[in-house]
Amino acid sequence: MKEKKSEGLEEHTEEFGELVKFTVSGFAAGLIAGGLLDSVGFHRSPVGQWIVRTLSGEGESILEGFYAARSRLRGRVGSLAEAYGWGKFFGMMAPWVIDWGSRILGVDVYGVESFYIPYLYAMSDQIGANVSGYFFLRKRTRSPLKAINVYSRHPVMLSSLGVILFVPMGLFAARILGFSPTTQILTALETIAANLCWLPPLIGWLLDRKRA
Repeated sequence: MKEKKSEGLEEHTEEFGELVKFTVSGFAAGLIAGGLLDSVGFHRSPVGQWIVRTLSGEGESILEGFYAARSRLRGRVGSLAEAYGWGKFFGMMAPWVIDWGSRILGVDVYGVESFYIPYLYAMSDQIGANVSGYFFLRKRTRSPLKAINVYSRHPVMLSSLGVILFVPMGLFAARILGFSPTTQILTALETIAANLCWLPPLIGWLLDRKRA
């Protein structure tokens, strides 16, 4: 029995560890893309910003979606990490619509009023992960009240909620203080700074290692 429990913890630790690796890969891809675009003069290219923000803020979501699909195809029992991955994958498309819609409406994407754009690129997938995580808990507990109770005591879910609420305040403050993503590298750095999506899975990974 003890051996089986240990094996389950190791598998769970591996799952959250994979999510952390995916985030680092997304950051690296965003910085590389930003550097390349700046080097050829596309400092303010709207398409370039879309690519850089997608990689920096959502690159891990694409990989996490593949991870969730791979887990399902392998026949693994559904886990919180898998639900987290699916939520991030399906939550990543909303910023594209809002970003391009804002540009069409004439919003200054470099000013204070557009702080919500990098926020959504960085956090919409996290919002999706949080919602998906709750529904996973609800399905497992078979009770909305029990799911809320587990949610309120789960470090991964609470840290996820915390970054969702904290990040927009930080972005707004940075824009108020004069920051503006006028190059693709700055766009990548702003999105990476806002993308604290690595924190909840890192906490899950550390807690699982501690239990193991």
